[in-house]
Formats: sequence, C-alpha cells, structure tokens
Amino acid sequence: MPDTVNIALVTVEGDLDVQTVPAVRRRVDRLVAQGCRRIFLNMANARYVDSAGMGLILTELRRVRAAGGLLSLVNVSPQAYLALRRMRVFDYMPVTRAGERRDVSAIDPSVLPEWRTTFRVEPSALDEARERMGELLAQLPFTPDEVFDMTLASGEALGNAVDHTCGGGVLATVAAYPDRVTIDVTDCGEGFELSADEEIPSSGPCAERGRGIRLMRLLADSVSIAHKSTGEGTVVRLVKLFDAAEPPAPDVAS
Repeated sequence: MPDTVNIALVTVEGDLDVQTVPAVRRRVDRLVAQGCRRIFLNMANARYVDSAGMGLILTELRRVRAAGGLLSLVNVSPQAYLALRRMRVFDYMPVTRAGERRDVSAIDPSVLPEWRTTFRVEPSALDEARERMGELLAQLPFTPDEVFDMTLASGEALGNAVDHTCGGGVLATVAAYPDRVTIDVTDCGEGFELSADEEIPSSGPCAERGRGIRLMRLLADSVSIAHKSTGEGTVVRLVKLFDAAEPPAPDVAS
C-alpha cells in the first residue's frame, strides 16, 4: 500500500472538457481511493469548461466531501471563472482566480494577541497535536472548510519539523489577533529562511521541504520561514486572515 497523501495538486492539462475529463477523473478518484483528503484542481491551463467539465467538478466534489475531504479550484482564468459563477459552483466549493492572493500585512507591534497558546509536539503523537490544533482553530471565526485547511497546513508544518529536525524540540504556538491567526512551528534543527513571497530554492535545506511548503502556501494566506531569534532552529509561520471584530477566547482548560 502506498503512503497516504493528505494534500494533492492535480493540474488540468488544457481546457476542462469532454477530452480531458476522463484523465482528470481517474487521477482524482485514485487519490480519493488512496485516502487523500484535500485536492486542488489547478486550472491555470484551462480557459474553457464545458458541461462535461462542470459535471466532473460537481461529481468529484460530492465524492471528496463524502470521504470527509475538500476539493477546490485554483488559478482559474477569467473566462472559466465566469462560467463557474453562472453555474453557482462558488456556493459549494472554494474557487480562486488566477493571480488572486490576499494581502497579508505585517502585524502592528502595538497590537497584542487576544490569546496565545503554546504546546510541545511529541514525535510519537502527531495525531494528538493535529487534533489540538483543529480544536483551537475551530474556536475562531473560520468556516469549517477554513478550519480543515489550516489544520492540514499546520499538520504539514508539524510533520516537516519532526521529520527533518530534532523531533523532541518541536513547539507549536497559536495566537489569535483581531484580524488573523498565526501558527508558529518551532524546531531546533538547522535554521534557514524563506520569506512569504520568496521562491522555493532547488537546493539546500529548504528544497527538502519544498513540496510541503508549496502545499502550505495553497492552504494558508501566508507562509514564512525564519531563524529562531534565540538559539538554533527554525520558525515556520502560517497566517490565515479572518473578518471577525474579536476572536473568542479559547477553551484551554484541558
């Protein structure tokens, strides 16, 4: 049995029409059968979506939802975007237009978090760390799909930290601000840096985690990597914006 891939990017090679639908369907169905829970259809090469393509999107969306996952479209061209809007696809799944990205400004130093929680991540209990992360995120003004995505993104960061560094020194910090949540995953491995808009290098320590970083960037509004301010190690920061005036306090009694 192959290892389960939790997140996958499927590129549509050309227009999503009667000719390309069968190949895309096979790839998506294979991923779902293997246990993949989060699938992105990369529509960068698709300028047209016909009825067969619409049928594929809705059928596979139902299939992925039934398996407890989420399907979304990214890099959608203006022409395809109009067609999807007419079919009310936006009511059922996330759709991101080509070049669309939320502007994540730096946090004003004078603004303190409404709450902050830090916990140690044990290498043998990654599932417990992901579950706790999901519980914290669920208390913020996010949709269930956004909680799902950010739990997966933080799980990717936690897994990378445990897999590529000293597993016993990984910490996770969740901080809720008036307009966003930040998730910092800190390790004690070899430090390196990558800004939120910087290209992933093809060599060096960052390249080893390149696939994970790309996937995290699909799920979060911002992903940056920096040296720890003290000691050795790296801090991976994920940011997700929300529109609530005030995030609720977390239940941290447990």
